[in-house]
Amino acid sequence: MRTALPKPRCATFFDAFLKPHRLPFAQIPSSNLHSAQSPKWISSLAPLPPPEWVQPFNDLSDLITAEPKADLQPSPWVSRIFNILENGEFLELDLTSVCQKYLISFPPKFVAYILKKSDQVSNRSEIAFRFFIWAGKQKGYAHNLDCYVSLIDILSFSGDFERIKLIFNELKNKGFLINSSAANCLIKSFSNGGMVEELLWVWRKMKDDGIEPSLYTYNYLMNGLVSSVFIESAEMVFEVMANGTVKPDVVTYNTMIKGYCKAGNVKKATEKFQDMEARNLEPDKITYLTLMQACYSEGEYDCCLRLYHEMLEKRLDIPSHAYSLVIGGLCKDGKSMEGYTIFENMIRNGCEPSVLIYTALIDAYAKDKNLEMAMHLFQRMRNEGFEPDQVTYGVIVNRLCKSGRLEEALQWLEYCKKKGVVVSAVFYTSLIDGLGKAGRTDEAENLFDEMVEVCPRDSYCYNVLIDALTKARKVDEAMKLFKRMEDEGCDQTVYTFTILITGLFKEHRNEEALKLWDVMIDKGITPTAASFRALSTGLCLSGKVARACKILDELAPMGIVLETAFEDMIKVLCMVGRIEEACKLADGIVDREREIPGKVRTIMINALRKAGKADLAMKLMHSKIGIGYDRKGSVKRRVKFRNLVEI
Repeated sequence: MRTALPKPRCATFFDAFLKPHRLPFAQIPSSNLHSAQSPKWISSLAPLPPPEWVQPFNDLSDLITAEPKADLQPSPWVSRIFNILENGEFLELDLTSVCQKYLISFPPKFVAYILKKSDQVSNRSEIAFRFFIWAGKQKGYAHNLDCYVSLIDILSFSGDFERIKLIFNELKNKGFLINSSAANCLIKSFSNGGMVEELLWVWRKMKDDGIEPSLYTYNYLMNGLVSSVFIESAEMVFEVMANGTVKPDVVTYNTMIKGYCKAGNVKKATEKFQDMEARNLEPDKITYLTLMQACYSEGEYDCCLRLYHEMLEKRLDIPSHAYSLVIGGLCKDGKSMEGYTIFENMIRNGCEPSVLIYTALIDAYAKDKNLEMAMHLFQRMRNEGFEPDQVTYGVIVNRLCKSGRLEEALQWLEYCKKKGVVVSAVFYTSLIDGLGKAGRTDEAENLFDEMVEVCPRDSYCYNVLIDALTKARKVDEAMKLFKRMEDEGCDQTVYTFTILITGLFKEHRNEEALKLWDVMIDKGITPTAASFRALSTGLCLSGKVARACKILDELAPMGIVLETAFEDMIKVLCMVGRIEEACKLADGIVDREREIPGKVRTIMINALRKAGKADLAMKLMHSKIGIGYDRKGSVKRRVKFRNLVEI
């Protein structure tokens, strides 16, 4: 019978000593153990043994069988450490306490394992970083390559790029020989973060250390370069693959196509797409979707439709977003019927529509003046359980207002208020515009004042109300609104000035209109053809053609060239029957060589015809006026336009 060995006396004594103090021996500060005040028996004890390095797995298979186990069980210390990390407020203190109490330390292999499995704790990146820093301060410890790589992977996932740079700089200085697994992980981490400089360092390090890149490595490298819009570098990597042993696959092509689309080079993206087919690589739905998105952004809606039909022919799974692009493109092209056909195909193929698709179709039908179909789709959308958003309601209200169905539009406003639907600025602006055009300016002003409590007012909303007031001959109120617009910091646009200048001229307040024009120029707002047309029309109608010409001359040194300015002035003069002034203006244009005589002559003929002066138009057309010459002796003179009214 085996008898138990007697307990050493020293162990019994230790138990008696530690119990009243409730402190493990390993936690007694070394300064107290060896101080002059310590009892003599303590100073005579042998030093503590070195801490034991704890491994992440318990591998005792060699004691049982020659064949090692396939699945090793994690060490009990793993769960213990995870518990400490989860309660991470005193992480460093708790880890140190455990190590001192049980005389253990954690080697790099254990630290790397904990970092890799750290998704088991909350606030992962912060806890992992603190654990990494604490581990590095252990006596006799040095992080290995796996520790650095694991931490960088965690930090890249959380987007903590400042700490990544800190850890990466430390990694570079260590001079580790890199391996394939570490290289791939680093390239993936830096690729996701768009860290090109670090990405290229790993690439060079792989070459220096003789690591052959895999397809995985190439694809992540290209993804990182493309994400940072280093398209030329990505092209070089692609060429290396195309001419090497590791050939590009569908992912490689998709990455390159995405890069070209991101850089706005849809032509090259299309060429890469065609190159795939030449190399017998079948594009997948991501390839098509990337190209469709780029074509849609460029306004090439026919291209979206063509790609959609190719996907149908190849029986590829068409995602909902692809349908959105095709239907949205057709609707923007004014092809509501074609868009509706695709919509029905989408539902038949089991793909659920979205609020966005319904809204695009409703807007397209409404713009085609098929409001009944638009309202039918709106009701169908609600019946199928899709709750319209503020954009949908905005589209409906806008089209109802443009159709003069103001009462229905106002009812939808009240409905949205009751249902708590966020009412946008576009929603209010449509109603204000509709009420203004109907002459209901008081209601429009009330809505304008109400709007500020719901959403901010923009320039467009101000312009709509100012336009309504000027057309209702309430120019003073419009001017007050103009001043209020400036006080509230809302940008006054060229359209704002154009509306007010038109309104002031209609009220024969010419000098105020001219002052407003000067204010616009002083603010650095570039005049448009429409704004100068408003000014020149007012001046021409008040008999100040020369003033309009002078202002036009002043715009030239500012680099503002309004090509149709003279044409517009001639049209206005002809429309009001001031043919003689129109002829003088035409002569002035030709004499100053502003336009070629033939063009001015054509302008005059068209202006006379549109003004109902067909007889003068025919007379001008069959004469030498503007383009012919008369001789008086040796002097050759062009036939003036004023001859049209003088003969």
